[in-house]
Amino acid sequence: MESKNPALAARNFPSAQEEAARPAPQLYDGPKSAYRLAFTDNDFLLREELRPVRVQLELLKPELVQQEQGIESTIVIFGSARVLPPEVAAERLATAQRGTDAAAVRRAEQAVAMSRFYEEARRFAALVTSRTHEHDTPVYVVTGGGPGIMEAGNRGAHEVGGKSIGLNIVLPHEQAPNPYITPELCFQFHYFALRKMHFLMRSIALVCFPGGFGTLDELFETITLVQTGKSRKRPILLFGRDFWVRLIDWDYLVETGMISPGDLGLFHFVETAEEAWERLAEHYGFDLPPTISGEFAEDM
Repeated sequence: MESKNPALAARNFPSAQEEAARPAPQLYDGPKSAYRLAFTDNDFLLREELRPVRVQLELLKPELVQQEQGIESTIVIFGSARVLPPEVAAERLATAQRGTDAAAVRRAEQAVAMSRFYEEARRFAALVTSRTHEHDTPVYVVTGGGPGIMEAGNRGAHEVGGKSIGLNIVLPHEQAPNPYITPELCFQFHYFALRKMHFLMRSIALVCFPGGFGTLDELFETITLVQTGKSRKRPILLFGRDFWVRLIDWDYLVETGMISPGDLGLFHFVETAEEAWERLAEHYGFDLPPTISGEFAEDM
């Protein structure tokens, strides 16, 4: 077969990278010059009027990178940035017990109790990553990219040799990305709305651990989208029944008519990584033979 002639597929115009690399004339190379190309001019891109462009860029960048990385399905892990690894919580309790502040001891004891969720998030992420690694469509863990439960999720995937995603947000008091996110899949967001959209765009399940305002915001937005039919139904798993039923009186919402009885079926409580995996495996047929869960499933 005759090889293709490179000239037939050659670019007709210089690339944006090539144009951006051209040096500006010395007279117009100063900080106040308007000569710079618009897409290389940060002062211009950061103008208030350019917000719609920045929103579009924040939608496109993670989308295009994940397409290039072949990521089609994710499981989102939400939870508090304040949950400590068990060993750190134990060290802080030992330090508090050497002092005389009873309140500090109680807080440290509570932190030790909550640290079990760090370990469950870590083990769950490892399960998802290792069990789906050989699937035609592997499932990748995605977190908010920070410490606590988020770190545990990325860490679990990392420890079994898998990739994971971190969607960080610029905040005044937080937060550097945790060290376990796959570098080419570590994103930073300015807009909460775009970040939450990316959490759900590829997700096949939401797994929510105890958390504060941010976790509740993410959880209830997802439940609302599913309840109203704006998003397809998917498993929503809440780790730690005791935490969630004390925090939210779900039955009272039904009793007062604020939600329908059937809405309680939009989510399920789980306690361990294995129980969460079993829920997902049952829903998606992960552990079934290929002839039942694979491409020939419709013939059964």
